[in-house]
Amino acid sequence: MIRAVMFVRGQVQGVGFRWWTRARALELGLVGHARNTPDGRVEVVAQGSEEAVARLETLLRETPSRHRRPGRVDSVVVQHGMPRDGVSGFIER
Repeated sequence: MIRAVMFVRGQVQGVGFRWWTRARALELGLVGHARNTPDGRVEVVAQGSEEAVARLETLLRETPSRHRRPGRVDSVVVQHGMPRDGVSGFIER
């Protein structure tokens, strides 16, 4: 199990990006959240298997998106860490 915090920059607010991210994360069996930040990015926190987290990161970075990802992603910055206890589900904040 790993935890990744991914900061996604681009046209990612107000276009359904968090909803799409949540749907992909749930398909991959991940827990965590996606939330807008005041500076226009979306913060995605994902916990799960290393393979599932890596797949979500790939889907977020994919350009052009073959999976109907809304908006436009210019960059993704990832910080890895230890998983946290008590996290369940994947929510939009």
